[in-house]
Amino acid sequence: MTVRWGILGAGWIVQTATAQALRDAPSAYLSAVAARDISRARKLEPDRAYSDYASLIDDESIDAVYIALANDQHAPWIHRAIEAGKHVLCEKPLTLSAADTRAAFDAARAAGVELVEAAWSMWHPRMRRVTDLVSSGEMGAIRNFLGTFTFDGVPEGNYRLDPQMGGGALLDIGIYPLHALIGCAPTWTSHDIEQDSIDGGLGVDITTRARLITETGSCASIVASFSMPESQRLSIDAEGGEIRITDDQAFTTWQQPTSLQINDHVENFPETNAYRDMFEAVSGRILGRDNWQLDQEASIQVATIVDALR
Repeated sequence: MTVRWGILGAGWIVQTATAQALRDAPSAYLSAVAARDISRARKLEPDRAYSDYASLIDDESIDAVYIALANDQHAPWIHRAIEAGKHVLCEKPLTLSAADTRAAFDAARAAGVELVEAAWSMWHPRMRRVTDLVSSGEMGAIRNFLGTFTFDGVPEGNYRLDPQMGGGALLDIGIYPLHALIGCAPTWTSHDIEQDSIDGGLGVDITTRARLITETGSCASIVASFSMPESQRLSIDAEGGEIRITDDQAFTTWQQPTSLQINDHVENFPETNAYRDMFEAVSGRILGRDNWQLDQEASIQVATIVDALR
């Protein structure tokens, strides 16, 4: 059996990565794509192409919808899809607030459908290894956590710089290290938050630096920026040792071998496509398999931290 998927949106990430990843997932089938520019939908060669999102949602042959729209469009189309009885995989951030995230999960639960945030890096075997090691207690309590995701330059007019579209570095790329943090420490509660954001006069954060400190003194440092040299780092100092990702692609490693340093030991991971793994896992859950899934509470926890930082 396969899950028949429809995609809302045919932008860069769909054209370059996720549509093909969906096709490559054995339990998924690309049935339809909807885009305002129907030529972009047709370019992906689905069975059916639509020029409006509602028509795809109303297509009774579609089992599940992958939402790849601008951030401000996530919540309304999540609810529209759920109302139509569709399972939903929605790009990160799931919504623009913790309250809206909870409401979306409540709606999915009431409708009996799956709703998953497409924080795709969390399906990568290396990231799974990191979060399993730490969340299991094997490494002891976290002392210091560092997660950075930075690059220099967003084109003028890009949605990432539009406050009305849910732009900003924190929502766009800060989500990655925050999901890694909550994956490692699902009950992380910040007793004190130190934050420094730069908006450059655009109404969105170009850079956000944050320190999230627990009551026991554990500290998580998060950096997200559109105006710093390209870097993706993840390091964890815990009671039982250190974990390091040293290849500077901590969150967007894609189709290449990777490694992980645990104290003085290096673990190697073969090439994989975490987008494909995500579609396969979510499709499997829809089909009743016990596949690993990004926890709903993790999405709510991340959204709660984002609320505190915005």
